[in-house]
Amino acid sequence: MRAIVIHEYGNPDVLVEQEVSLPTCNENQVIVELHTGSVNPVDSNIRAGRVQEVFPVHTFPHVLGLDLAGIVREVGASVKHFKIGDRVFGLGSSGVYAEYAVAEEHQIAKLSPNHTFIEAGALPAVALTAWHSLFRFGELKVGERVLIHGGAGGVGHVAIQMAKLTGAYVIATASLRNHEFIRQLGADEVIDYANTDFSEEVRDVDMVLDFVVGLEQEKNCRVLKKGGRVVSIVTPAIADIAQAYGVEGKFVVVDPKRDELELIDQWVQEQKLKVHINEIFPLDESALRKAHRQIETKHTRGKLVIQIRN
Repeated sequence: MRAIVIHEYGNPDVLVEQEVSLPTCNENQVIVELHTGSVNPVDSNIRAGRVQEVFPVHTFPHVLGLDLAGIVREVGASVKHFKIGDRVFGLGSSGVYAEYAVAEEHQIAKLSPNHTFIEAGALPAVALTAWHSLFRFGELKVGERVLIHGGAGGVGHVAIQMAKLTGAYVIATASLRNHEFIRQLGADEVIDYANTDFSEEVRDVDMVLDFVVGLEQEKNCRVLKKGGRVVSIVTPAIADIAQAYGVEGKFVVVDPKRDELELIDQWVQEQKLKVHINEIFPLDESALRKAHRQIETKHTRGKLVIQIRN
């Protein structure tokens, strides 16, 4: 099958198109014929070798990518929830910059008939990360005040919508050009991070969601009320930092469940949740090099989708 792989760590030019063997699945997995996937910041970090201690590449060539949407073409002997021909979306186990991928049964869900592959391929990683940050780790409650950093980004723009669905008061940081976009998502307040120090504008929030590399965690801790919590996807040592300020810090590790994906699909169907598609790229080495360069600007609004089949 056709795939975009890396043979070594490096800049986006290490992404090359290559024929690779079709994947095989074990008894608890399925093989999905991919229609769409997406490019996430973690993909570029893995490609560049920046996160080897967390996401090491054990063998090259290596296929990158997490998000998938497509049709089940093979099921393992112990798989109970899916059959050949089912439309599904979720996270892949074998990399998704390819025509086929393997997925664990618990990491995918059936796709509603009118939920498009384009939208479904953009959602899983960001929606699950937002979900876990807000609810499993953050334990968000109705009426709480939450500060969301990187509100226009992939995870951030989904987290704003989820927080508002839960009845939270949302403050988000974003560049000035994204303020109207953030307000349309439901944010109650928007802070221009380029020209304003958020720690001088925000006080007594219940939770901070840290989705941006390089933020001063001490500032995040200082804007929290007593007993507040900062939830981070980028700072593993957040618990120790937060403890010094008398608040709680939690580092998010996403462990997806099928029922979470099913609820996300339901929210899309009910038009309560929408993923913003920034650009769609074909499964082509030059296109995905461009997508990686775009994601590394850290100024991408929403998601970059890979269209593998029409």
